[in-house]
Amino acid sequence: MARTWLSIQVELVEGRGETFWPRPGRVMVAARSHTFAALAVAIDDAFARWDRSHLHQFWGPDGQRATTRTPWGDFDEDDEAVDDKLLKLGSLKPGDQFVYEFDFGDSWLHLCTVHDQRVNPIDVLGIVPPKPLPSWGWGQIPDQYGRRWSDDDGQGRPPSDPHGRDLPAIGPWQRRLR
Repeated sequence: MARTWLSIQVELVEGRGETFWPRPGRVMVAARSHTFAALAVAIDDAFARWDRSHLHQFWGPDGQRATTRTPWGDFDEDDEAVDDKLLKLGSLKPGDQFVYEFDFGDSWLHLCTVHDQRVNPIDVLGIVPPKPLPSWGWGQIPDQYGRRWSDDDGQGRPPSDPHGRDLPAIGPWQRRLR
């Protein structure tokens, strides 16, 4: 297979009022025939977003905005946003930079940069996937809502550390817990 797929570096710049440095990131591998909507889902997967009830949008290198149109009519009649379910990634060129925003309230902003070299998905992923996928990543991904443990309400203190006493005596913990 020829090297025809895009390699797109996605870095989380800010979200929930925090700026991240160094920026956590992922390298996404995507076919030029994939849509921006499919890339949005892949980015959200790669950045551990589990609550998908939020809107998203892209700003292209030319300033054009793309987003998913909703059935409840969030957009004005004169809104010039393109439907990201129809816009293909093939419109991107090497070196292009664009922005992805997830959740307009918390405004998770990502800088996306198209790498100069195209890739063969078999070389970097081992498969030809039906959708965009991450092929590399780095950094700590912040929780979507800033939770530090499962029932964190943002006010309380963390639970005390059980120092492994809560682990079952099976698998890798068998010997250590005796």
